Amino acid sequence: MRLPRNAQLWLPSYVRWRLRRIRERAFEGLTHVFLCMCDHYEPGNGACDVATERLRVRRWAREFPVLARSFEDTDGRPVQHTFFYPAEQYRPEHLDQLAEICAAGLGEVEIHLHHDRDTSDNLRRTLTRFRDILANDHGLLGRNECGEPVYGFIHGNWALDNSRPDGRWCGVNDELTVLRETGCYADFTLPAAPGPAQTRRINSIYYAVDDPQRPKSHDDGIEARAGMPPPSNGLLMVQGPLLLDWGRRRFGFMPGLDTDAVDASPGYRPSVRRVRRWVNARIGVVGRPDWVFVKLHTHGAVERNADVLLGESMRQFHEHIQRDFNDGKHFAVHYVTARELANLVRAAEEGAAGAPGAYRNHRITPPALLRRAMTGNTC
Repeated sequence: MRLPRNAQLWLPSYVRWRLRRIRERAFEGLTHVFLCMCDHYEPGNGACDVATERLRVRRWAREFPVLARSFEDTDGRPVQHTFFYPAEQYRPEHLDQLAEICAAGLGEVEIHLHHDRDTSDNLRRTLTRFRDILANDHGLLGRNECGEPVYGFIHGNWALDNSRPDGRWCGVNDELTVLRETGCYADFTLPAAPGPAQTRRINSIYYAVDDPQRPKSHDDGIEARAGMPPPSNGLLMVQGPLLLDWGRRRFGFMPGLDTDAVDASPGYRPSVRRVRRWVNARIGVVGRPDWVFVKLHTHGAVERNADVLLGESMRQFHEHIQRDFNDGKHFAVHYVTARELANLVRAAEEGAAGAPGAYRNHRITPPALLRRAMTGNTC
């Protein structure tokens, strides 16, 4: 049987993970499902002109609020979308429009970056500069308990910490260290399958400790666990699902691959069947089986994907979620941003009790524009 491309990187872990899931006792109480859409939001995707970029962003500013406000989670919150905006494509006018979506309570902006043959010093300058632009010029990004701007991160081309075997699309072996030291609160890049940057660890929320002399330090790590504080030198890694899809077979017998991608590609369009599979993966903090984290990703600015994410397919997707995963008896769905998801992970580690929605701002506070909107202060 021909295996999926680069399966040798993750398939042994997948087998062990499946066996562990089979042995686990099924959770029978109310399951809280935290749904987080992380968008590699690239208006300049495909080397298009500025006019096309503007059309792409305007479409999201016009159509996404209509879709998002059509649905509410168990906390009464509308659909949320996290725009991971690429530093190398920065245009103030695009961020201003995304900031309007965020100020309306429909999402947040974090940092995305494509780079190649980079250095630690240049990476540090790039991240620090863009972090401060987002926080100071646009009122975006959350703040830590010391009041400093912090950010979630997605690596372009999935090559986090120089993880490609050919060394392309990064070049920085101590990237995890640079991320932590510039205020990254969590990475949302993975999974990378079927690409060569995929890690051995799958379907997990964990902490990666950097070896600055070697690439791919996040290949494995320390699972997030209730009652156990995170390692002081670890970077939180939030993985989306990586699963075999036996309902979509190649050559009649080989299962397809279901990752966290939601787009117009065959097999990756939104569906209730995929939601069930993601929820059944039970990705979360060890010791909190009632909290399930479903981190998804997309490239939403591109027209063919925007047609799906802003159209009837996504509307039906949320209708199915409301019907099957928000009954208040077996499931309660929570639409969350990347920042809120990271806060909920920390709350789970600390043994949080009561309604999960109370912990959306547990440690990392909302961006300034959201704080102003909450208080009614427009100054």
